[in-house]
Amino acid sequence: MIRYALHCDRDHSFESWFQSSSAYDQQVKRKLVTCPICGSAKVEKAIMAPRIVGKKDRGRATPPPEATAAPAPEAAPSGPTSLLMAQEKELRAKLKELRDHIVKNADNVGERFANEARAMHYGDKEHRPIYGEASPEEAKSLIDEGIEVSPLPTLPEDRN
Repeated sequence: MIRYALHCDRDHSFESWFQSSSAYDQQVKRKLVTCPICGSAKVEKAIMAPRIVGKKDRGRATPPPEATAAPAPEAAPSGPTSLLMAQEKELRAKLKELRDHIVKNADNVGERFANEARAMHYGDKEHRPIYGEASPEEAKSLIDEGIEVSPLPTLPEDRN
């Protein structure tokens, strides 16, 4: 996932997440990326610096606020590492919530995913929420045909 800082032609600034830089390019080309403030589809990437976290900084998570008494201002965690860890935890929780919602509310069509998605896109089957498995080549082919697909979020703890 890539987070881009964006701005519209009316100089509103906002951020958005994309699966890849090519996903961003495709969505902008199709005018699917719009300013949340004014609705303009004339959106461009803003200049931004990458944020890289080293291995030694990843283990420095701060406890949730309810687990400790309010610290004095000088004892409060500061710096990009603690903020990044909090943002990462929040993002992971939201991704898990999204995945759980999809699994609960959509049909798992397994390896038939590409065929089912095409059939719905071309009107051969009634539209319904589905998820399943597709190879990278199948997913690219679907996208090339104008069929919107996204990978189901997988978190590191799901792989254990």
